[in-house]
Amino acid sequence: MQQRIHFSQKLEDLRMHVLRMAALVEKATHDAIRAYLHGDSDLAEGVIMADGDVNAMEDTVDTFTMELLALDQPMASDLRAIIGAMRLAMNLERIGDEAVNLSHRAVFLSTRAPLPPNPRMEQLGAQVQNMLAKALRSFADQDCDLAAQVCAMDHNADELSLKVLKECINTMVEETRIVERGVHIIMASRHLERIGDLSTNVAEAVIFIKEGQNLKHRCKG
Repeated sequence: MQQRIHFSQKLEDLRMHVLRMAALVEKATHDAIRAYLHGDSDLAEGVIMADGDVNAMEDTVDTFTMELLALDQPMASDLRAIIGAMRLAMNLERIGDEAVNLSHRAVFLSTRAPLPPNPRMEQLGAQVQNMLAKALRSFADQDCDLAAQVCAMDHNADELSLKVLKECINTMVEETRIVERGVHIIMASRHLERIGDLSTNVAEAVIFIKEGQNLKHRCKG
């Protein structure tokens, strides 16, 4: 009985490590999007500099999960929680990387003449932030219904990214002087779309932990 209580406490510690990592990644994503939309190079540089903290948290989660698997014999539900935490940490680290990539675009574009505001990019930024926030809340609350909502939102993020691509190409054809900046805008939209995809992966991991359903690759499209 005492051993089970100790194991349950270690699982809760693992959950808290993932939640702390999630908070860092959510802030990085918010700051990167804000830096891009407002041309704030200082904020973007802050995201880039803080990425090491996210990587360190992933290492902590990896070490913790390996110790749990090596030292204990988890039951099926516990094993799902451990594997799910590993999936979450991996996808959170990748979201952090996309926030860094977006920040690099923001830094570059801040050195060029600003283009008119792009409502599609603003919509896409808001969409993926909402997806990430819901995915992380679904993990914190173990809410599979909320996680399923994130999966359903992914198609809209993909559609917004495609619209940005088409609009940028049309604009670059008409005004060749903005081609360089247009390419960076297209890449920025891909970083945002990728954050949406990875937020969907986080939601899928929540459903796996809670219900044992492996929805990997099945929420897309």
